[in-house]
Amino acid sequence: MRDTHPHPVGAMDQDSPKQAMTAAEKAARRAKNAANRARRAAKALAQPQAASQNSTNLGQILPIEAGKPAKTAKMGKKPAGATTGSAKISRDSKNSDNRNKSRQIPFNILIVAQSGRLEHEAVLFAETLRANAPDWTGRLIVAEPQEDGAWSGHKTQISAESRTALQARGAEIRPFTAQHFGAAYPYGNKIEALSLLPPGENFIFFDTDTLITGPLDKVDFDFTRPSASMRREGTWPEPPLYGPGYGEIWRSLYDRFGLDYASSLDLGQPDEHWERHLYFNAGWFFGADPAVFGQRFLDWALAVRDDPGEALASQSLDPWLDQIVLPLVIHSLGGGRPGPAVAGLDGDVTCHWRNLPLLYARESDAAVDAMERAANAPDIKPLLEGWEPAARLIYQQNGSKALRPAIDRDHLPLRERALRQDIKRAGWWVV
Repeated sequence: MRDTHPHPVGAMDQDSPKQAMTAAEKAARRAKNAANRARRAAKALAQPQAASQNSTNLGQILPIEAGKPAKTAKMGKKPAGATTGSAKISRDSKNSDNRNKSRQIPFNILIVAQSGRLEHEAVLFAETLRANAPDWTGRLIVAEPQEDGAWSGHKTQISAESRTALQARGAEIRPFTAQHFGAAYPYGNKIEALSLLPPGENFIFFDTDTLITGPLDKVDFDFTRPSASMRREGTWPEPPLYGPGYGEIWRSLYDRFGLDYASSLDLGQPDEHWERHLYFNAGWFFGADPAVFGQRFLDWALAVRDDPGEALASQSLDPWLDQIVLPLVIHSLGGGRPGPAVAGLDGDVTCHWRNLPLLYARESDAAVDAMERAANAPDIKPLLEGWEPAARLIYQQNGSKALRPAIDRDHLPLRERALRQDIKRAGWWVV
């Protein structure tokens, strides 16, 4: 260590009776300085490791308050633990790699298609998936209910032309026999078809009336936390005037399956308001293991269907059964409402269009463009020209030139039912 109290200039140059002692002092100082230099050299060798450790923990040492910029060091000074530019670049690159890896987690997609409208929608789904998410590398599995079991007596087989178009886009058409729902409750297809997916592999289910409008593979899914679409209305339950309310109805279901009801609530919503309760549109949902998810979905849906319980005595289960049970399954598997990481679903990555009149009436220009480009693919157009909604709204251009201008998309009704009435009055409810 440097002497912080130097002698006055020339003080040690003067002869005196203490000259011998002064020489001894000088020798001692020289020895001490040599020892100090040795310690400094050893410390210098250890500093890079210490700096690396400090830089790793910098975020903990100097937390950034929400809404406030991070503090920076003054010019010419470097705070303890600060990294060099090259070290920072290396760390940022590593973090970027980690983010990219999270976005590249493989997953399979399941849709259900059968004869008629669903096979047309399935072809459009497959075309928009390949066109707008070209880097996605998972399996597209198309579940096809067979004409037996719960679908016995009904035509379900996909046409040869649609089958060829789907397979040309990499789809795997997998048959299954519905045992529990079938024609009596077609929405149950999505529950039973989950058994077709490879167990233990991440999955997303989509309704066929969905367009892929952006890079689905870039969505930062956390498959360990399942979730589903929040593009829904308060369709269920409908509490009677003098009966159980929202809370009592939903609590009865959570209690029945041993679930924590309180932790499912959105406490930002008023008591006895439908949005306070976990409720999804089943147009898409995802999870980490379709075998576990699907078996629970099936078991609980059958239990509710076969024995609704006293609190549900006044409630209709058709067509809402899948959406009643879905939040229970998701909550039981540690999931909940979707976070901002998957905002692209029902946003700029997917569009649940429902039917062609609603697509033209309310969806974005990008969604309409994706639909029309898919529908005009050389091998798809011949398939859809015989489907009246496509013929009148897409190929005769009435959707873009007549229906779309007739609807004020800046002031859409809050409820879909009202929008449907507007479309009907305009003369374009073609489904």
